[in-house]
Amino acid sequence: MSMSESTRAGAAGRERLVVIGGDAAGMSAASQARRLRGPGELDVVAFERGHFTSYSACGIPYWVGGDVEERDELIARTPQEHRARGIDLRLRTEVTEIDLGRQRVRARDVDSGAESWTSYDDLVIATGARPIRPDMPGADAEGVHGVQTLDDGQELLDSLARTRARGRHAVVVGAGYIGVEMAEALIKRGYLVTVVNRGSEPMSTLDPDMGRLVHEAMEGLGITMVNDAEVTELLAGDDGRVRAVVTADAEYPADVVVLGIGVRPETALAEAAGLPLGAHGGLLTDRAMRVRGHENVWAGGDCVEVLDLVSGQERHIPSAPTPTSTGRSSAPTSAAATPPSPASSAPPSARSATWRSPARACARRTRAGRACGTRRSPSSPPAGPATTPAPPP
Repeated sequence: MSMSESTRAGAAGRERLVVIGGDAAGMSAASQARRLRGPGELDVVAFERGHFTSYSACGIPYWVGGDVEERDELIARTPQEHRARGIDLRLRTEVTEIDLGRQRVRARDVDSGAESWTSYDDLVIATGARPIRPDMPGADAEGVHGVQTLDDGQELLDSLARTRARGRHAVVVGAGYIGVEMAEALIKRGYLVTVVNRGSEPMSTLDPDMGRLVHEAMEGLGITMVNDAEVTELLAGDDGRVRAVVTADAEYPADVVVLGIGVRPETALAEAAGLPLGAHGGLLTDRAMRVRGHENVWAGGDCVEVLDLVSGQERHIPSAPTPTSTGRSSAPTSAAATPPSPASSAPPSARSATWRSPARACARRTRAGRACGTRRSPSSPPAGPATTPAPPP
């Protein structure tokens, strides 16, 4: 397998910002950097392993349910629009390794398998979160879906199309935001929907009396609620496709299963690089959203833990509305930030601090005549050519 390497500097000695993750958080970083510094000053390279960028993940249940007719209605800015603004956006390209010592990332083309190294001056990690998939028999059976990305939503819709001739039973595991929204979406699709919830009422973030009202409203839509029930197994048929959801007391037929039991920060890549993680598995940053102990590595969105100013503890808060504020101590960086995209699922204050900080820091360092994200002196020799052969891993 051939491999190439892009050196730290771009053409004519330009610096480079590398962004891992192409949804609202990552592309907000890339776009703000480009607004602050033009293509003549800064190369902006963004990697996204999926097919889409800058979309509203919160709208996926409404797309599945038919309230949103077309997938593209959820996309705030297309890859073509990002590229037209001078961002080197690489779709279907997954970053598989971060080399902190040499300031570079290894990326793999998902379709061809080709790999290359790309060096950076500043790095933004915006890898998001992944749906929790329970460690139990049958969890990986065909027809079992998490819903986190547009690709996930498309896979679910394709799965629903395949099940039409088989049956119309859907089971949603979990009754938080996603579970409730997906149950309603599947009802609209004409499915017989059962929600299995281990809590006493849906929406455990609400007081029990409010949760009861949600319960009644769901039943009014025709959804069967099963509370105080723990899923122990997912049964698959001879064809490998899910056919039932099992609890301690019952078995529920299922032609499709949607997991709505929460998400975990997607930080395996960061952990492998030795970056610090918190108790909930999210990246730890300072209040300017710089990864702790790393001057030129930044992170934000659903892959980070943020400071809860009420409790004083680090928390993972993957939903947008949150009182947590992180970044005010880095003024004027965060104070000058503009409101983030409403499509992002990261806490608003965390987003505004994260995505503006590296870009503005780059701009400040440039004005001071220093290399962005490095400690090279003005007399340091320039980097080599833009692309050089690299030895195999």
